[in-house]
Formats: sequence, C-alpha cells, structure tokens
Amino acid sequence: MANAELADAISTRLGLPQKTLATPVQRQGVGLHSGVPVNVSLEPAPVGTGRYFVRTDLVGQPEVAASLAMVEQTMLSTELGQGEARVRTVEHLLAALVSAGIDNLRIHIDGPEVPLLDGSARGWVEAIQAAGTLDQHSPAASAIELSQPISVQEGDAWVAAFPAATCRLTYGIDFEVPAIGQQWFSWQPNPTDLHDFATAIAPARTFGLADQIDYLQAQGLIKGGSLENALVCSQQGWLNPPLRFVDEPVRHKLLDLIGDLSLLGVLPQAHVVAYKASHRLHVDLARAIQAATA
Repeated sequence: MANAELADAISTRLGLPQKTLATPVQRQGVGLHSGVPVNVSLEPAPVGTGRYFVRTDLVGQPEVAASLAMVEQTMLSTELGQGEARVRTVEHLLAALVSAGIDNLRIHIDGPEVPLLDGSARGWVEAIQAAGTLDQHSPAASAIELSQPISVQEGDAWVAAFPAATCRLTYGIDFEVPAIGQQWFSWQPNPTDLHDFATAIAPARTFGLADQIDYLQAQGLIKGGSLENALVCSQQGWLNPPLRFVDEPVRHKLLDLIGDLSLLGVLPQAHVVAYKASHRLHVDLARAIQAATA
C-alpha cells in the first residue's frame, strides 16, 4: 500500500480496535474549485491499510494515501497527489473520518476534487452514520505524544501544539469585516462518540468575502462555489443568512484544522492552538509534529 507508513499510527484511541465502515456508501456533488461533478464511494478497507483515495476515472485506478507525504499544495484547500493522480479539498471528508474513528477506508472518487456538498462536513457524517462502522480485529495504535511545544508561524499567523493529557483544538480568527470580526472556539474530540463532532463542528460551512470572489474566480478557483454551498460576507453583512452558529466561521476553520491534522494518521495528544492560520500552516505544523515524534 502507498500508505503503509501509516499502519503504526492509525488511531489515537488507545486500547480500542481499528475501525472501518460496515458497508459502502455513496455521495455525489460538485468540487469547490474545479466545479466538476464528482461521485464518491466510501468502501470498507482491511486492517492497517489506512485511509486512501482511488482515482477510478484514471487508467490503472491509481491510489493516493491520505498522508502528509502526499500533500501537493495548500492554496485555499488541501490537495494530495501521487504521480498523475490528484485529489483536492480532502479536509472536510478526512475530518469526519478521523472524528468517527475510521482508521481504514478505501475512497473511490471519479474526479479531481472531493465534492463540497453543502460546504460543511455534515453530509459526510450522515454518510458514515448511514453506512455504520465495524470494529476490526487489530488494536489501534497509541496517540502521538509531544515532549515539548512545537510551533510554525508566518507574520502574525501561527499554529502551535503543546504537550497535553488529551487532544484539544483551539482556533482564533480576526477579520476586518464587522459581521465576522474576532472569534475564538475550543473543542476536545471524543474518539468514542461522533455525536459531539456532528453537532458542534461538522455543520459549520466554508465561507468567503464578497469582495474577493471575482479575483479568486479569475485565478481559476471557486468555480463550483455558490450561495448554496458557501457563506459569503460583505462589509454590510452576510449575503445568505442565517448562520448555523453565531461563530460558524471559526468553527469551520477548526474543521479544516482537524482534516489537515488527520494526515498524521491520528490527531496528536496535544493542545493545538491556531490563530489566523491557513491550510499551509496546518500542514507545516503536522510535518513538524511528525519530525519531532518520529
């Protein structure tokens, strides 16, 4: 397997078995940046194989592991690639999988980008719940523990991880747009219960600023974005209310962080604090954690 290196770091759930889906489940939608319609099938996978994508539309159906080694680029989403195969905007799906404790999964995808669905991870949580989960007869690996703080920074944006007894994630954002402003949110994953993620994090939708839309589209981005799958904010307020949470933007940023950190194979046993960060900084921190704990 291309992601065999993840076999010893598949789960934070010490003392619990590895887990996959009980049955396959399908979802369809449009990619945020590509605008391409895509079909996805989440398929049970054997012990120790990890989470990985299969580009069923390409010759030979090449596989791309959901691992840090496969990260190709992080411009407004996280893209994985191996050889000619690419899979973009993987973070929402991966966040749902790691939060549900799904260690091993074969993800069939017939296009270059994971569907955005409604802009959140709620649709992926519902898919996991519909399929059910299956305990596998092999113990899950122990958590990734830190011996000292680790941080990465760019200007006044940063992400840091501090040694802790459990995993906790805290995020802060600061926008000049009044409707967003400054927001902070903190959340502690429960690897034995998907309900908290499903209600507190998964429904938070991706968001953007109205005055940036034309520029991003001119750059070939957000071709599949719409008021049905993304929140849009102007200086006057939200163009498509109501919000699902008063602090929905920062919760969505935390959702992205979970998905990016899942590329470690497990969420680290640490308090991870992010401020004004990006997918690139999320991935940089994950790489720093991987290097420090190898």
